[in-house]
Formats: sequence, structure tokens, C-alpha cells
Amino acid sequence: MATSKDYYEVLGISKSASAEDIKKAYRKLALQYHPDRNKTKEAEAKFKEVTKAYEVLSDPQKRQGYDQYGAAAFEQAQGPFGGAGGPFGGTQTGRYGPFTYTYSTGGAGAGADFGGFSDPFEIFEQFFGGASPFGSARARRPVYSLTIDFMEAVHGVTKKVTIDGKQQTIKIPAGVGDGSRIRFGDYDVVVDVAPHPNLSREGADIVSEQEISFSQAAIGAEINVVTVQGEVKLKIPSGTQPNTVFRLRGKGVPYVRGGGYGDHYVRLKVTVPKHLTRRQKELLEELDKESGKKGWF
Repeated sequence: MATSKDYYEVLGISKSASAEDIKKAYRKLALQYHPDRNKTKEAEAKFKEVTKAYEVLSDPQKRQGYDQYGAAAFEQAQGPFGGAGGPFGGTQTGRYGPFTYTYSTGGAGAGADFGGFSDPFEIFEQFFGGASPFGSARARRPVYSLTIDFMEAVHGVTKKVTIDGKQQTIKIPAGVGDGSRIRFGDYDVVVDVAPHPNLSREGADIVSEQEISFSQAAIGAEINVVTVQGEVKLKIPSGTQPNTVFRLRGKGVPYVRGGGYGDHYVRLKVTVPKHLTRRQKELLEELDKESGKKGWF
């Protein structure tokens, strides 16, 4: 029998990954390999693989069992946790179109959080507004996915969408993050935020890198920094070291609930010129000699 793959490797995370890290990894891979988005032959198997890994690692009790006994503990009819009667429950199977799926449920580990979905296949609802192929004991609201760009998520935007053949207008509040779920009438809308080429986001804070020259770092300068709230001036003191981080208070993303804004953090990257003129080399040599003198301060 083939050896089961390491669940941590399947999700591309370390064994010390937090619950949030596990959730983010699963959501990314599930969307990437969903069979109705990804038409490659490997997509179905990969989708089931990442779902199984997440189902185990997202549950603290199952994760502890996996870390102690390995994947064999979760195979049916074998291992200390296998089979429908074990503390980690049995399996459910279902079919959606040409695809058949299986995942574990029940037992002491029931109620696992599938990256914002109530089960790993509620992801079908995000794409199609249809029911999960496994059904549910509770009524579910149809779920739709809406992609917006980075700045639209920061400042809020109004989008026209078509649901059940009818055009609707939905207002996205300022400050929503990737994966946010918004109630809209009888539906839920999951927001997918496209990345920005130069800015990254940590909650309500923005992080960016800014290049400055060697001379600017040495003698100081005033530079322009692009933030989500417009361009601002940042004063660089003389003697600034590479990778120094400056905080621009209140220049980040607005909080969705309550007033106020996050901050913008700028990390400075000092660039060293690759090609110097003869005069530039002479000046640097003079600087090097002066720096070596004693008591010149």
C-alpha cells in the first residue's frame, strides 16, 4: 500500500503553523484545485488531498492524533482512530456532476472549520450557488464569490452582480479583507481581493518597501511614499540603516467596524550603485579615508 503523504506538506505549511495559517493555506489550494475551476486531470485528486489534510489539521484533537500516530490513524478500519466508531468519526460520500468525493465526519472531532465553509464542499456554493453534494441538516444560504481589486477593498465599492438571472447592486464596505463574507438579502457573498503589486496588507495595516540611494541614507532626504490614502512625504534622517522601518500612523486601511484607520509601515531598502564614475569613486575613497580618522567628530 502506498505511503500517505504528509498532511503538512500537502498544505505547504510547517508543523508549527497556526490555525489561521492552516485555514489560509487550505482556502488557497481548494480554490486553485477545485475541479470545476481546474480542468486538469490532477485537480480532482489534489482537491480531495488538500481537503483531507485540512479536515485533520484544522481540528486540534485530530491534529494531535495525527502528530502522534500519523495519517494511518485516520484510515478507515485501521489505526487507533479509524472506522466510523472511532473518536474521529466515519466518512460521508457524495457526487457532484462527474466527480465523487469522500470526507470524514462525526465523532469527537465533528464541527471542524473548513476555511470559512461549514464543510469542505460548501465551496461548491461559492462558485455556483448550488447545494453541497453532501446536503445538510440545516438550511443554507446560497453563497457567491465576488472578486474586487485591492483599492476597492480598502475604500469600499458598489458592484452590480447577476444572481438568479436578476441584476443586483451590492455595496462592499471599506476595509473588507480577502475571504470576508457579506450578507446580501437571502445570499452570502464571499469577497476575493486581488493582490496589489507594491502593497501588502496585514489586517488594517499596510506594508511596503521603498528604495533609497546610498547618499540619501547617509546624509538624509525627504521622499514621497504612496499609501492607500494618497502620497505622503517621509523625512529620512541622516545615517539611516538598511531595512529600517518607518511607521506612518493612520495611513492604513479603515476599520470595518468602528472608526479609525490602521497604519502604514515602510521598510527602506538602500541601493548600492553597481557602476560608478571615476569622480564618484574618488569621493567614496575620500569618505572612507575621512571615516578612518580619529577624533574628527
